[in-house]
Amino acid sequence: MQASRHAGPASLPIGSDADLAWVRQQVRQAAAELGFGLVQQTKLVTAASELARNTLVHGGGGHVRLTPLDAGSSHGLRLDFVDTGPGIRDLDQALTDGYTSGGGLGLGLSGAKRLVQEFEVDSRPGEGTTVTVTAWATVVPPSRTVP
Repeated sequence: MQASRHAGPASLPIGSDADLAWVRQQVRQAAAELGFGLVQQTKLVTAASELARNTLVHGGGGHVRLTPLDAGSSHGLRLDFVDTGPGIRDLDQALTDGYTSGGGLGLGLSGAKRLVQEFEVDSRPGEGTTVTVTAWATVVPPSRTVP
């Protein structure tokens, strides 16, 4: 897998609610440019929104790196959400549906995981967390005419 012919990686700050809106907009635009369908865009933007909010609320802010991917005829988008906050003490618990540490619905990490094809968390208590998600544009085969 290598970087795409599309625009290269971009890093966006996550330090305020306004940044969350900017991240959503940039993820949607990048996904559209890579050929993601509307449903795929919505899933990826929803995951990005949850993870960006976690970066802000639980990690004290940070950044997201958007990296277009090219694997031959497939195009994807990798998002790395990085913070230097307190880290996640119990990752298994944090990935459990319904678990919340902040009074929310408890669908942030586990929900984001279900919305993308690849999901990875690297968290070290006292050092911060990096959540990496990757989604691939599904290529719909062209319509065939039945003779």
